[in-house]
Amino acid sequence: MSSLLEIAVFNIQAALTAAAAGADRIELCDNENDGGTTPSYGTLKIARERISLPVFPILRPRGGDFFYNEEEFEVMKKDLLLCKELQFEGIVTGLLLQNGQIDTDRTAQLVNLAYPMDVTFHRAFDRAVNPIEALEDIIGCGCSRILTSGQVPMAWDGRELIRHLTEQAGDRIVIMPGSGVRSHNIKELQAYTGATELHSSAKKSYSSSMEYEQVSMQEELTSPGTDPEEIRNMKAALR
Repeated sequence: MSSLLEIAVFNIQAALTAAAAGADRIELCDNENDGGTTPSYGTLKIARERISLPVFPILRPRGGDFFYNEEEFEVMKKDLLLCKELQFEGIVTGLLLQNGQIDTDRTAQLVNLAYPMDVTFHRAFDRAVNPIEALEDIIGCGCSRILTSGQVPMAWDGRELIRHLTEQAGDRIVIMPGSGVRSHNIKELQAYTGATELHSSAKKSYSSSMEYEQVSMQEELTSPGTDPEEIRNMKAALR
């Protein structure tokens, strides 16, 4: 069984690298240390101009939790309209209520506003109070897929729940495992869960290319990036 491989990236160079290495789809983010926030206009524009495969920008106005106030929600809607104007194939988002349930009202609003773009509900799902009910709520909102690690930090450790969610979802929504997915476990995770789409950052840090370094600063500057060889290895494992 072959599967689609989505790669999460946190800057434009990583996006270009992932596309060249054979990713099937890109989740485009900024701010790796915050777990991914909405990319800048410049990043969105260059990605759209230079990448032909599907790109899904994340709509997340800040790091932290997934309960948003009115102003933050307005920002999300404005960013969504920009992504729609730039003709991205989909967006990635996730909203919760203070009690840990899915914010179905606002999620449905974003889905309707995004149409005909796909909407992925991201790992805010893993913070939801009841994953079984949350799955049904997200289906009801009209989302196309759920990115999940099975409500634990790493998808391999959450594989039992991911398999259960995949079975419960049937053909109503895609369940996409992500977090800690690498070439050494992707095939086994796919086989165990029945996933048809898998998600990885294929993360790699790159040293600075600066020739001058102010050594008195006593810190090494690195850039978050994507490992093209790891992407190729995961693609090979999924064949």
